[in-house]
Amino acid sequence: MDQTRTLAKKVSGTKLKRKSTLESTQTRSPEMQKVDAMTASVVQELMNASTSFHKLHLQVRGDGSYAQHKALNEVYDALPDLADTIAEGYQGACEVILAYESEGLAILNSVDDAIEYMREIKMQVDELQAVMPHSEIVNNLDLVKDAINSAKYKLLFLS
Repeated sequence: MDQTRTLAKKVSGTKLKRKSTLESTQTRSPEMQKVDAMTASVVQELMNASTSFHKLHLQVRGDGSYAQHKALNEVYDALPDLADTIAEGYQGACEVILAYESEGLAILNSVDDAIEYMREIKMQVDELQAVMPHSEIVNNLDLVKDAINSAKYKLLFLS
C-alpha cells in the first residue's frame, strides 16, 4: 500500500513538472519567436513548393521534358514528407505549435523558374539553419537541401 502511494506521488509530481514545462513555452523569448516564425515559414514554403513543382511537372514538354518531368516528380514527392518531419520535430523539440500563414503559391512557367525557386528555397533553409538551436532539425533541413540539389542537378545537366 505504501509503495502505491509513493508511486502516485511520483507520477503526480511528474505531471506537474510536465504541465509547468508546457506552460513555460507560452512565454518564448523574442529570439525563439523569430525561429518559430522562420521555421513555420520554411515548412509552409516547402508545402507550397511541392504544389508549384507538381503543376510544372504536368506542363513540361519538348526536348528533355521526360527528364524534367521525372526530376520535378521526385522533388514534389519528397517535399511534403520533409516539411512534415521538420514541423513535427521542431514542435516536439520546442513543445510549441507553430502558426502557419496561408501564403500564395509560386507561379512557375518554366524549368528555369523552378531552378531559381529552388535556389531561393535553399537560401531560406540556410538562413533557418544559421539560427536553429536544435541539431536534429538542422540535419533534417540538410535533407531538404539534398532533395533540392539533386533536382537542380537533374534539371540542369540531364534534361
